[in-house]
Amino acid sequence: MKPKLLLLALVLSFTWTSNAQENKDYPALVTTLDSTLATLYGVISGEKGEARDWDLFKYLFHPKGQLIYSVKTKSGAHALTYMSPQDYIERSGPWLVENGFFEVEVARKEDHFGNICQVFSTYESYRSKTDDKPFMRGINSIQLQFDGTRWWIVNIYWTPETPDNPIPQQYLKTN
Repeated sequence: MKPKLLLLALVLSFTWTSNAQENKDYPALVTTLDSTLATLYGVISGEKGEARDWDLFKYLFHPKGQLIYSVKTKSGAHALTYMSPQDYIERSGPWLVENGFFEVEVARKEDHFGNICQVFSTYESYRSKTDDKPFMRGINSIQLQFDGTRWWIVNIYWTPETPDNPIPQQYLKTN
């Protein structure tokens, strides 16, 4: 009986240590605005079949944070889809892994006031790192809060570029 308990204790200890080690580096990824945004783009990106670190994805967001997708419907109306980080994982996670997806920031415009920041982050989307041309472009409007220690993503509100809604030149240059 004692060897089984010892084995169980070792397994639990190893599991806890591995998880703690895995999450130990998360705080370093949100100490600057640049590292937070790089982590955001990096965590959703990966080749076909490559798992994403959804714990890290959720770690980026304020507990009340959300993702909001804006798209023009076939009828011409503009529709919004509101998601928690968990909703996004459930809705988009399987597609990202099944198809491969890389989102790359190509330009950024930042506005700061006190501990808040609004970022217009222009992106290009690829199915693989080896793709030459993006299959989609758009703008992520990302609102963040700095709490004195780390950056929290409060909202990501985005829309893709379309023929009748091209990305303005001012958002294709980094400030």
